Amino acid sequence: MIVSASRRTDIPALFPGWFMSRIRAGWFSARNPFTPKQLRAYSLKPEDVDAIVFWTKNPVPLFPALETLDDCGYNYYFQYTLNDYPKCFEPGLPPLEDRIRAFQQLGSMLGGTRVVWRYDPVILSTLTPAGYHVDKVSYLASRLAGYTSRLTISFLDCYAKVQKRLEKIARANEFEFQDITKTQGDLAFLCNELVSIASLNGMELASCAERLPLEKFGVARGSCIDGALIQDLFGIAKPLRKDKGQRPECLCVTSVDMGVYNTCRHQCVYCYANFSEKTIFANLRKHDASSPYLIGTHDGPPPGTDGRRRASSQLRLH
Repeated sequence: MIVSASRRTDIPALFPGWFMSRIRAGWFSARNPFTPKQLRAYSLKPEDVDAIVFWTKNPVPLFPALETLDDCGYNYYFQYTLNDYPKCFEPGLPPLEDRIRAFQQLGSMLGGTRVVWRYDPVILSTLTPAGYHVDKVSYLASRLAGYTSRLTISFLDCYAKVQKRLEKIARANEFEFQDITKTQGDLAFLCNELVSIASLNGMELASCAERLPLEKFGVARGSCIDGALIQDLFGIAKPLRKDKGQRPECLCVTSVDMGVYNTCRHQCVYCYANFSEKTIFANLRKHDASSPYLIGTHDGPPPGTDGRRRASSQLRLH
């Protein structure tokens, strides 16, 4: 089993204590975000977990726990999103220099193959045109060279649930968003420049769940929960299959996600995992660091020692 921690929230930054409490307990519980009554418990015993994939914009709060994970024999790597956007895009993050130093520290601890840099999403606007991204990626790549071997990009998907947030900040800051599919010259320029920057700094450039045909510019199609990478890093020989629950463009292999939507305090305006600030703080009031659920409590039994999931009827969320 591969554990995703998490597509839905920043567990390393915001819930490291809860995560380690579940590691010590050897299991966690989650509910299907689209079918809330469907509950599952999963083993977190080292022998049942092939790998953990961390997704974060600030791994520092989890740093003290990494030695414990190593001592217990867990395999893991990080997807580290590091952008340099105006504050109105990412209001809840630490200063850029702090995030760069954290990336360098993580890369020094784990090695560059276990820390994937995500410059994601690429947002084209009159405030952040193509040249803006070339300049920012060039600078960041020069600072991250040697600390990572892969740079992953994707272009902004304007989900309906974030449309109002995007429109609001555009009005407040007097800029307009641009559709990259309608500016092919910008797309070619940007991709060609990013390929060159990545190569210059010893990085492979890959895309994430991208519908645009970026391969013609030299951008490889990548995946975040990368079966080939997991096999190579950790010597896992068994087949890892594509996750059918993700978008068709997504090449990730099957995983179990520990997170919950509407729980991230970073408040990035483009984030598909948050619907409203009100919902976020309502959920956070339900967080109990001792619960097997990230949000809510539980009175059912843990999973079996063989790591198989127990029936949903055995678990109840309050």
